[in-house]
Amino acid sequence: METKPSAKKTLEAITPKSQDVSRWYTDVVLKARLADYSPVKGCMIIRPYGYALWEKIQLFLDTEFKRLGHQNAYFPLFIPESFLTKEAEHVEGFAPEVAWVTQGGKEILEERLAIRPTSEAIIGFMYAKWIESYRDLPVMINQWANVVRWEKVTRPFLRTTEFLWQEGHTAHRTHEEAKQEVAQMLEVYRNFVESELSIPLVWGEKSQKEKFAGALNTFTIEALMPDGQALQAGTSHDLGQNFAKAFEINFLDSDGERKFVWTTSWGMSTRIIGAIIMQHGDDRGLRLPPRIAPIQAVVIPIVYKDGTAVHTKAKELAGRLQKAGIRVHLDAREEYKPGWKYSEYEMMGVPLRVEIGQKDMEKGQVCLVRRDTCEKMFIPDANIEAEAGRLMGEIQKTLFQQAKQNLESRTHRVGTFADFVDTIKEKHGMADLSWCGEQACEDKFKSEAGATIRCFNPATEIDTCAVCGKPGLRRVFVARAY
Repeated sequence: METKPSAKKTLEAITPKSQDVSRWYTDVVLKARLADYSPVKGCMIIRPYGYALWEKIQLFLDTEFKRLGHQNAYFPLFIPESFLTKEAEHVEGFAPEVAWVTQGGKEILEERLAIRPTSEAIIGFMYAKWIESYRDLPVMINQWANVVRWEKVTRPFLRTTEFLWQEGHTAHRTHEEAKQEVAQMLEVYRNFVESELSIPLVWGEKSQKEKFAGALNTFTIEALMPDGQALQAGTSHDLGQNFAKAFEINFLDSDGERKFVWTTSWGMSTRIIGAIIMQHGDDRGLRLPPRIAPIQAVVIPIVYKDGTAVHTKAKELAGRLQKAGIRVHLDAREEYKPGWKYSEYEMMGVPLRVEIGQKDMEKGQVCLVRRDTCEKMFIPDANIEAEAGRLMGEIQKTLFQQAKQNLESRTHRVGTFADFVDTIKEKHGMADLSWCGEQACEDKFKSEAGATIRCFNPATEIDTCAVCGKPGLRRVFVARAY
C-alpha cells in the first residue's frame, strides 16, 4: 500500500455521512483507494484494493455458478447493429445508452458496431449455431466481462459508463426448466448478498414497466441504503422465447418436431461494491464484512525505542493468524506512527486491528479493536486465533443486524397516496403499498415522488390501491433508486 508520507490523516478529509451522503461516499471511494476518476468522463479506474473486493465477489459467485453446472466463456465486445435490432423491445430499451463504433482505422464501417450494453444479441446468434437437438440442451454459459452504457449522471461503482459484471445466459428445452433457472439464480444472488455482504434485501418480480428490455419477466434483489434510496443489486430474467424467435434458436425435439428454446439471463455488477460502501460505511470510512474483506486483520506493532522484540512478536502473531485461516496484513512500516495507521485501516474498513507493544508483551496480552463498533479489548496472547475467529463471525452478524434495522425502520406500509409521498419525500424511505396494476397509477409514483416500483411484495394481504382507491392487485415496494 503506497501512501505519501506527507499525506494528512485520512479522517480530516472525510465529509460526515450525516451531513452529505453524496460527498461522504465520494470521499470514501477516493480516500480508501477503491477507485479514482478516469480522464474519460463517466468512467473510473478501479484501484488494487477495490479490485481485490471485486475478486472476492468473483470467487464466491464463480464457484457457485460452476457448482450449479455453468461454464465460463467469452463473447466479443462489439455487436453488429443488425443483431441488436432483431429484438424490437430490446433495442428500444437500450437505444439511449448504446455507444457506437463507426470507423476502424481510416475505414468507415459498412455496418455500425455497438459496444455491448449487454450480450443477449451476440450470444443468441451463437446459440442458434450451436444448438441443433434436444441433446444439446441445456446450454449454461456465464461470462465475466465489461459493458458500456452511456449514462448521463455517474458516480463511482453505483453508476458508470463502463463497468464490470458477470452475465449468465442459458437455453432450455422447456419453459418450466427456464423458470427454475431464473428462480435458482435469483436465490444465489440473494444468499450471497445477505450472507457474505451482510446486506438485507427485499426481492421479487419487477413490474412490466421496470423489467429488462426484451424479457417476459424480470426478478430482482433490492437493497435499501441509509439515505432511503433503493439499489438494484442483481437481476434474473425470464426471456421466454423472444430472443429464440428473433435469432432462430430452435432444436429438434425427441418427438421429431422443431421447437424454439426458452432462454434466461442474469447478472451482477461492480455496482454491488457501491452497495457495500453505502450500506456499511461510517464517518471513519469503510466497514467491510469479514467474509468479503481482502484484509480481515491488520497487525500493528507499537514501537517507541528499540522495537526489535516487538516487531518479532508482531510477525509471529501475523503468522499465527494466517495459519488459522485469517487474511492478515502486517504493517511494519517505521515511517508512520501507530495513530496514522489506525486511521488508514479504519478508512479501509479492515474488520479487526491487532495492536502489540512492549507493555502488552510483558503482560502476555494483545489488544484487539473491532472496526464495526470500535470496541477495544485485551486478550491473552494464547487466545488470539480463537478470539479473532470468533470476532469475525460477530462482526459479520453485527453489520447485518445494523443494516436490517435500517431496512425495517425505513420501510413504511402506507394506505394513501399522501402517505406514500410523505414516505418518499419526507421520511426518505421505501413504501410498502397496494397497487391496482394500472400503468397510470404506476406512472404517478415517478411523476409525483421520483420513485419506481422496485419489486412486488409476496405478501397476500392486499388493500385498495394507494393511488386510485380501486381494489388492489398486489402489494409492491416503491422507492427512489440509484
